[in-house]
Amino acid sequence: MATLTDFHSLAERVRNWGRWGADDELGTLNFITPAKIAAAAGLVRHGKVFPLGIDFGSSGPQGAFQFRQNPLHVMTVDGGDAKTLAEYGPKWLRNSVAGELSSFFADNPFRFNDDMIIMPLQAATQWDALSHVYYADQLYNGFPAESVTSQGAFHCGIDKVDGKGITSRGVLLDLVRYRGADTYLAPGAPITADELDECAARQGITIESGDIVLVRTGWWDRYLEARDGAEPYSGLDWTCALWLHEHEVAAVAADNLMVEDPASGVDGTFLPLHMLCLRDMGLMLGEYWDFSALAADCAADGVYEFQLVAPPLRVIGAVGSPLNPIAIK
Repeated sequence: MATLTDFHSLAERVRNWGRWGADDELGTLNFITPAKIAAAAGLVRHGKVFPLGIDFGSSGPQGAFQFRQNPLHVMTVDGGDAKTLAEYGPKWLRNSVAGELSSFFADNPFRFNDDMIIMPLQAATQWDALSHVYYADQLYNGFPAESVTSQGAFHCGIDKVDGKGITSRGVLLDLVRYRGADTYLAPGAPITADELDECAARQGITIESGDIVLVRTGWWDRYLEARDGAEPYSGLDWTCALWLHEHEVAAVAADNLMVEDPASGVDGTFLPLHMLCLRDMGLMLGEYWDFSALAADCAADGVYEFQLVAPPLRVIGAVGSPLNPIAIK
């Protein structure tokens, strides 16, 4: 078990504060250059599209932690409303919302349905913004943690990266196939940096500056079987932060709920990789991605690189965002 002294030593080695200027709020997304984006587009050879997002609905993986629930989908206007309001609305619902709706339906064929969704922004497939995790009262690049208020994140919010687009070369590292696991990486064996290198070599792929690395642990496949959002698993060891730093990875995403291994590996702290990536490196984390179809195709044709398009929603001041990322081969 490592100590907090070991943690802080690694933090000093991987910290990118000031690397792209004192006002930078993009972090390692700066590695995605125009040339990198153009090269990623050149990886599309067959027009095969793989959506990597999971369903946003009541059967999702949230709920195991009480502070974050599954999405609640609510219809605000439907066919029953149209029928009833067209018949009764003008007579008794004047000067009300229902009365306003009835005016759309009366004496004409026009009808419509409307809905809304209530959910945490990180309820399913998501990006963690750089403002999501911090320690020692500082966010990435030294911005004060108190700049995140009840009104949102004034620094390092998810809206700050929207203009960047988050599209680059994506690389899948299939640790399930690498380890020869039946379905998923069972708990107790964190993924090491050496394994990431060995998996890439076996797949015939080289990690390049500006890549978005996707790590398949098989957790999502397991979830579809067991429907247990708290199912334990193995994820990235906290020391993989140095590997991500040395390879100049732009972002990393996984098919599990925290990317990193739930066993801390550092005595006296929780989720050390989150702290190193988001706060020190400025490297965004993607969680709850679905790699099943993409992994099967990569194994079939031996091509583990592709164009990845993964923009967040531009929610002003948000510390995370839902998305439906797309891999294109």
